Amino acid sequence: MLLLYLSLLCSLPHIAFSSHCTTETATKTFQKCMNLPTQQASIAWTFHPHNSTLELVFFGSFISPSGWVGWGINPTSPEMTGTRALIAFPDPNSGQIVLLPYILDPTVKLQRSPLLSRPLDIHLLSSTAAMYGGKMATVHNGAAIQIYGTMKLQSNKTKIHLIWNRGLYVQGYSPTIHPTTSTDLSSIATFDVLSGSSAPQHTDLTALRVIHGTINSISWGILLPMGAITARYLRHIQALGPAWFYAHAGIQLLGFVLGTVGFGIGIRLGQLSPGVEYRLHRKLGIAVFCLGALQTLALLFRPKARNKFRKYWKSYHHFVGYSCVVLGFVNVFEGFEVMGASRSYAKLTYCLGLSTLIGVSIALEVNSWVLFCRKSKEDKMRREGLIGSSDKGSASGIHN
Repeated sequence: MLLLYLSLLCSLPHIAFSSHCTTETATKTFQKCMNLPTQQASIAWTFHPHNSTLELVFFGSFISPSGWVGWGINPTSPEMTGTRALIAFPDPNSGQIVLLPYILDPTVKLQRSPLLSRPLDIHLLSSTAAMYGGKMATVHNGAAIQIYGTMKLQSNKTKIHLIWNRGLYVQGYSPTIHPTTSTDLSSIATFDVLSGSSAPQHTDLTALRVIHGTINSISWGILLPMGAITARYLRHIQALGPAWFYAHAGIQLLGFVLGTVGFGIGIRLGQLSPGVEYRLHRKLGIAVFCLGALQTLALLFRPKARNKFRKYWKSYHHFVGYSCVVLGFVNVFEGFEVMGASRSYAKLTYCLGLSTLIGVSIALEVNSWVLFCRKSKEDKMRREGLIGSSDKGSASGIHN
């Protein structure tokens, strides 16, 4: 099952690269070009060292007829917040392509206010946008666009942080938030405009994301629920003796160890993806890991059966354990959303496995209630003298 799950996750749509970049456009020839790691985008540029002037063209494509495409430079760091951007989109009134400047401050990232055009505080000399096909071209899904910008850089500063992206809608003249898949959130590159060399970019993290998703979905999303099921439904089978406890502890410990590995990989993915943040997924992951750690530590402080504090320990153990399982489920599905795999075969495979666990749990729960009701009826009849103590059945339920 693990190999099948890995193969399905590896089949997810991932980063596509252009076959080659070009320095030629219909109106200009540039000195250097470079493929960008996401969205099949590329750039070409010419840098004039004598006056620190950069001429750059960005090659991108629309993902919606009412969408937008943009690129920009962050003067300080490789992240979206603080970027000075040029964004192109169809004019809501005329339908012609317009190109407007925007500053992406923190309020935009938090979606507290709409993104409004305003002059850039960098030395932008000129800017324009053009589509393939000229004025007769129409915006559609996949339509290619070129966005030109000429700017003056700071003296002796040739390394720039380039940010680019695209979105589905524009409200008035305010571009809305772009998709938040891992590919879209990784649209960042740092390079030297003089030498053309780029800083090390961890662009292809697909394999690491697959490993992270696989380990965590199996550990937090399958093994921990299996351990809970083992404890709840097997501990009352007298023939098993203490074997149920060892099975429960072994499954939970294996799940926590694997989950710890997956958690560590997630931390590393965050370090390798500057500017990429999955706040809900990260917070849920930290919460699940902490709850799992508390459950594991609880084994060290497990009172004996006749200890007066045993009932409090059991309440704590049940509450923390079920909370960990529920949050684990939620975060696994949140992880599929983050990976852009909400409609993938990998998610279907996980859902089938989870459905099997739920089906087994329901069957065992119904069986336990049947046994519990039967035992209660026998006890009542025994108290009323309708049956003797020698007729006592061996069936026992878990609801005591």
